Amino acid sequence: MKPTLTVAAEWYRVRPVTGSVTMIDEPHVHELLRANIWHVRGAGRDLVVDAGLGVASLRNSLPVVFGRDPVLVVTHAHLDHVGSAHEFEDRRMHRTSLVDENTAASLNGPELARLLGLDLPGAALPDWLIRALPFDGFEPHRYAISPAPATVALEDGDTIDLGDMTLRVLHMPGHTPGSVCLFNEADGSLFSGDVIYDDVLLDELPESDIEDYVSSMLRLRALPVEVVYPGHGVPFDGDRMRQIIDEYVGRRAAQVAES
Repeated sequence: MKPTLTVAAEWYRVRPVTGSVTMIDEPHVHELLRANIWHVRGAGRDLVVDAGLGVASLRNSLPVVFGRDPVLVVTHAHLDHVGSAHEFEDRRMHRTSLVDENTAASLNGPELARLLGLDLPGAALPDWLIRALPFDGFEPHRYAISPAPATVALEDGDTIDLGDMTLRVLHMPGHTPGSVCLFNEADGSLFSGDVIYDDVLLDELPESDIEDYVSSMLRLRALPVEVVYPGHGVPFDGDRMRQIIDEYVGRRAAQVAES
């Protein structure tokens, strides 16, 4: 059954965080899929971290994001982070992250749980994961990801140069094999994707690896992080990041040791 929904006045929500960092999200999307898009303005070039669900064109809705030839970094290839990736000319992601016709995608809760292998009770997700339509005539049951192959395959240690700031690529597998973070060593800012955020971390998806996740967390803990710009939720400081890591590793380390 198709949902009966009204059209949203604005699909994207835009919130400046610092003079150079803007947080963009999709408030009419269920919390599971409400991922952050980060727009970072550099002196020489802009960076966009992740690309949302893509139900509404990011380029048409927020042309300012595309005004300065931005480089897009996809932190991992889940639907809520890659939906508008095809709208960017410069698309960078880890070599194991593929955004193509096989990317699991659905706005129907039970179907998405099945596609992603989420171990959730049948009633854990609503039938539809959007609460409004992005435009008149949008058909949620036809939602799919547009293929967006990487124009640059990222490896651990690569850098993104924006003129006045440089971000280092950190390959942090665990949530997915190709998960990456971006770290600015000059100011301690971290764009973490779904490697770490202030909520329950998903590490039991079919492609997840808890042993890798623990190793990535321990590596992350050793970095002088001052602020985290996560894939979901609001930014938090380095102390909170280390607390989240300690709690996670405390839960999972014994399990890894026994395996």
